[in-house]
Amino acid sequence: MKKTSSHLQQREKANRFHELHHEKKLLILPNIWDALGALLLEDLSFPAVATASASIAYSNGYDDGEHIPFEFLLRLLTHIADMVLIPVSADIESGFADNDQELRENIKRLIETGIVGINIEDSDKKTNQLLPLEIQCERIQSIREVANETGISLFINARSDVYVRGKDLATPEAKLQESLKRGLAYKAAGADCFYPITMNREEDIRTTVANLNMPVNVLVMEGIPKLQVLREIGVARVSLGPGFLKIAIRSMKNLAIKLQNLEGIEEIIHNDITSPYLKTLVNKTH
Repeated sequence: MKKTSSHLQQREKANRFHELHHEKKLLILPNIWDALGALLLEDLSFPAVATASASIAYSNGYDDGEHIPFEFLLRLLTHIADMVLIPVSADIESGFADNDQELRENIKRLIETGIVGINIEDSDKKTNQLLPLEIQCERIQSIREVANETGISLFINARSDVYVRGKDLATPEAKLQESLKRGLAYKAAGADCFYPITMNREEDIRTTVANLNMPVNVLVMEGIPKLQVLREIGVARVSLGPGFLKIAIRSMKNLAIKLQNLEGIEEIIHNDITSPYLKTLVNKTH
């Protein structure tokens, strides 16, 4: 059942999403890719949901990296945001834009879907290189300006690809210093959260949280501290990226292989995820 939100409700969701990053709790977002995933997390009392660009792309037959048609993405985000009452944040990669005017128009259309937060990367999708710091700051400023014009306090999670694309930064210390520089600059430009993707050393995460004095987002990956430690450090948000999708696909793959060997029937029969449960999720009224 569709649950369309008014502009006022969207503003309230946006405000709530901001609050969730400042409650001294660890906001864990098992990134979803469709409405059913959003409904599941809402039913489990997660306070918000976020998409993962890779999960949305892969689950719809596209490679990650802005290969999914933007119009397709807009329709999908609209459907997800319409189906839940909790805030929805969208991974929009680098914004699907070649210039500032396109970025502004895309942000306006993204806000119209009902989402209240975004991840925005500082990589150029055409070159796979880091964007110059000044350019990314201008882009963040443009996003903030458009959001202000709409009256929606869009939560800007500024993702930095220093640890992924910073090929000229040869040492961990160099990567950390560049990451800190970008984090502070993005904060000044209007970002609400800093996401140094694939940063996994505890000492780097501690330094980042201490120096930026803003919410910091960490990706679940090999080498990161335990969730309890991240909470103690002061990390505000933890994302799974495509990790949630990989878990789902692993389960499907393993069962499919068993069926090829004439096994696995018991797993299907005794699965506690029943059709009535799924019907309850999609037909839930608030």
